[in-house]
Amino acid sequence: MGETNPATSINDDLLLKNFFAEVSEVERDNEVARILSCFKLNPFEYLNLSFDSSIDDVKKQYRKLSLMVHPDKCKHPQAKEAFGALAKAQQLLLDQNERDYLLSQVNSAKEELRAKRKKQLKKDTASKIKSLVEEGKYDKQYEQSEEFQQELKIKVRELLTEQEWRRRKMQMRISEEEGRLKRDEEEQKEMWKRKREHEEEWEGTREKRVSSWRDFMKGGKKNKKGEIRPPKLKTEDPNKSYVQRPVKRG
Repeated sequence: MGETNPATSINDDLLLKNFFAEVSEVERDNEVARILSCFKLNPFEYLNLSFDSSIDDVKKQYRKLSLMVHPDKCKHPQAKEAFGALAKAQQLLLDQNERDYLLSQVNSAKEELRAKRKKQLKKDTASKIKSLVEEGKYDKQYEQSEEFQQELKIKVRELLTEQEWRRRKMQMRISEEEGRLKRDEEEQKEMWKRKREHEEEWEGTREKRVSSWRDFMKGGKKNKKGEIRPPKLKTEDPNKSYVQRPVKRG
């Protein structure tokens, strides 16, 4: 159970071999151009698959397209880039979380298109009656049409772009906040560094300050040699410590 039938695998290999024998260089170049022109956020586009493709569909399509644009087989100068884009697309679609995210955006796009169509049907009486009579078959047929698939593809692009823009804005804010925190941390480190250097410098001059203070205390109020002291101010009352201003007379 779940094992691949060897006969089926051999037939698939034979079909692929015959297919690539018929592929021309021009077709390989065109495929490279198609891949490189795809919307970058939609791996379904890179593999040229519909949104309801299975995991097996993804693997088979990747094998087919990767062999077609493989740098060893395709002479296009950007074949390597196209080959890498296909590998990344397959990786995303095989990742369950990434696949669930993409399909959630597809479902949101479908809901928006259905709501838009519902409004249009209210204005178009004939289409509304047909939709009611066929009990949903009319809407189902429309969603299988090429027109709806193209609208869905465009709407999915819009939603993925919007989500990516939000993600980048959030990442930008996170980066700005991380940068601010880093600057604050560096400023704190610099402040503590200066404080530590000041304390070390202060401690280093301690002996000198103590020695200077001792010298000052030993010397008391004695004048240093060669020091000029200001003259004492005379006061009329020797018992008063303040200086009286002279009074003008007559």
